[in-house]
Amino acid sequence: MSTPPAQDPLSRERAHLGSSRAALRAMREDVENLDIKDVTANWVNAAVLQHQIDERIKALADLSHTPLFFGRLDYLHAPGADKAEGAEGERFYIGRRHVHDAEGDPMVIDWRAPVSQPFYRASKKDPMDVGLRRRFGYTAGDLTAYEDEHLSDPSEAAATSKLLQQEIERPRVGPMRDIVATIQPEQDEIVRSGLAGSVCVQGGPGTGKTAVGLHRVAYLLYAHRERLARTGTLVIGPNKSFLHYIEQVLPALGELEVKQATVDDLVAHVEVRGTDDATAAVIKGDARMAEVLRRAVRSHVTLPTEGVVVVRGSRRWRVPAYELETIVGELLDRDIRYGAAREALPQRIAHVVLVQMERSGEAPDDRVQDAVARNTAVKAAVKAIWPPVDPAKLVLRLLTDADFLAVHADGILDEDEQKEILWSKPVRSVKSAKWAPADAVLIDEATDLVQRTHSLGHVVLDEAQDLSPMQYRAVGRRCTTGSATVLGDLAQGTTPWATRSWDEALAHLGKGEAVIEELTAGFRVPTDVITYASRLLPHIAPGLTPVASVRENPGFFEVRPTTGDEQVVDACEELLRNEGSIGLIAADARIPALTEALTAAGLTYLGPGEETTAETRLTLVPASLAKGLEYDYVVLDEPQAVVDGEPDERTGLRRLYVALTRAVSGLTVTHAAPLPQQLA
Repeated sequence: MSTPPAQDPLSRERAHLGSSRAALRAMREDVENLDIKDVTANWVNAAVLQHQIDERIKALADLSHTPLFFGRLDYLHAPGADKAEGAEGERFYIGRRHVHDAEGDPMVIDWRAPVSQPFYRASKKDPMDVGLRRRFGYTAGDLTAYEDEHLSDPSEAAATSKLLQQEIERPRVGPMRDIVATIQPEQDEIVRSGLAGSVCVQGGPGTGKTAVGLHRVAYLLYAHRERLARTGTLVIGPNKSFLHYIEQVLPALGELEVKQATVDDLVAHVEVRGTDDATAAVIKGDARMAEVLRRAVRSHVTLPTEGVVVVRGSRRWRVPAYELETIVGELLDRDIRYGAAREALPQRIAHVVLVQMERSGEAPDDRVQDAVARNTAVKAAVKAIWPPVDPAKLVLRLLTDADFLAVHADGILDEDEQKEILWSKPVRSVKSAKWAPADAVLIDEATDLVQRTHSLGHVVLDEAQDLSPMQYRAVGRRCTTGSATVLGDLAQGTTPWATRSWDEALAHLGKGEAVIEELTAGFRVPTDVITYASRLLPHIAPGLTPVASVRENPGFFEVRPTTGDEQVVDACEELLRNEGSIGLIAADARIPALTEALTAAGLTYLGPGEETTAETRLTLVPASLAKGLEYDYVVLDEPQAVVDGEPDERTGLRRLYVALTRAVSGLTVTHAAPLPQQLA
């Protein structure tokens, strides 16, 4: 005899899902029907309010392919109640956003709410007053399965969640998705850490560090909404392809206002049209350049040799040179921003004049002081003593004037280092200069020396291991009064200036007090793949803990010798028979040949950062752009060519480590040339 539908747990859960979706539609309709004609004073207020309403409507969108809730908690007692009183427990559905019914009673609880925390943290050892934790399985947005854990039942053995494993291993087509249903306890601790402190997460491939950083932003916006609405948040990634790949994660969690940028975007004071060789880039990225720039900026201050005479009506007031020199010395000793000191100087001079006026029996007020500060003679003196500084022109002079550089780099850079960063050809103007990326960072540093950079409330910095000390300083300026989440893997550093230690990096960032956390459990990369890639760790990051895959499915792994590019295409075609995305990763120099081979075979493909679809699931990825991306299956072409494409072997092996660890379900390594000996 079949179970009546009313008693069928899956039917009841589907009914709750339907009711929750209806409640969400009603919440959205309530916002859409708001009439603001009579509640705003003017059109500006009306426009601001309408924008807020539009954003709220977007946040309440019901995404058909995204489960409204993914878990349920049955508490033994009412949260916050005295357990001795035997208060009856409550049931909460955990989802991506809060949903309530017409009476205001919650139907779905936001995953970030305190009452949701046991969904991620509760265990047999510490059930956190949860009797039952239920996980839900979905197929194309439809609730199709559930799985229960009776945390308070000692007779039931702890078991690995099958639904959790299925969600982790679900094929990836399209942009990066959130991991809100699969956050692990060690990840949740980082996600829910407070806004006041900065956190640095060292995590190997597949440990979820990027997802942790993004979910931390979502959590902080939930817990500190008003403060971060004022101060702002920012996610910084290594390149545009990476940012495009992750851009849908926060909107899926209901957060639409978080800005995303690369470091190059932050320092875009000039058009970058040139490049540096590795040696010059390393020197320009060295933290010592900050002191060179500071000296160069302050060198524009000239001690006065003559006094200032201020004429007001029939009276003349004189500020002698020695008093001007005292004022200038005090401002220099305070070591405040060049521009701020320049703005303070005329007021200081005016104050001396006002003191003289008071001694003579006058009674000047603030308006008189402001008038004196704007006096022609005072303005002329300020221009002579503390002239304005154009940061780009200053950096251009340092890079083109050997004598100017020698004076300000004395004792900081040796002669050979100075020669390395000097441009060989004269440049007429800032606009005609062929600025390199490292030059833009120097200009940003000089700009901050002149005028303070605006600070945000929280910054997430991903793939941080590839930043130079000067780039860390540029990011740090954006969160001097806020906090940061720094994400990276020392083993994946592929720039000549790659980070050697997180302590050093955090010092450059200005967040030396940050807590360093390490994630070592691998959820993305299959066991056989990460084991193979980890052969490189002793050569690229000795002492770093290898990632231990927690995947039950060992994944597909093959090393396949080839004799031509046609066989590389064959490997791609074989993997395309599977469900999910495929990435063909190769040394940058190999991309033209593989492009020709794929075209000849009639295989359509995308570039990195382009969104895969059910029709086009193959992406051709230069090894230099593979960092941070992931595919269900990867064909890695010619590992030795990837190594040879970098300036030195260690950097090449790190680039290879990155390329080897982009696969979620399977990896095929194809090679005609011998493999690097470190993989033998």
